[in-house]
Amino acid sequence: QVQLVESGGGLVQAGGSLRLSCAASGSIFSINALGWYRQAPGKQRELVAAITSGGSAVYADSVKGRFTISRDSAKNTVYLQMNSLEPEDTAVYYCNADVVTSTDLFGTDYWGKGTLVTVSS
Repeated sequence: QVQLVESGGGLVQAGGSLRLSCAASGSIFSINALGWYRQAPGKQRELVAAITSGGSAVYADSVKGRFTISRDSAKNTVYLQMNSLEPEDTAVYYCNADVVTSTDLFGTDYWGKGTLVTVSS
């Protein structure tokens, strides 16, 4: 009932910038939190950044100062502005949302299919 669609991934050179977008749609009552995760080949999926409905944000230490997460609550959309990209940032980036619906009043995690970010050296 809930779909998350990411966009904005692609190939970029080290030092460049990219902005990811994720739009949530479907039977949404409210969204408790939105986040971005990433998974590189051979590595575990990790939290990159997350933002609550109140606007509080957290970041992985590896991206602090370089990435910024933001949201547009009216559009149920979350963004990830990525600056000073490094080859180590190469991964599939997944959008995550803790969504409240009529059947899950405490919220349920939904995931997008991912968008590939490749940073060349």
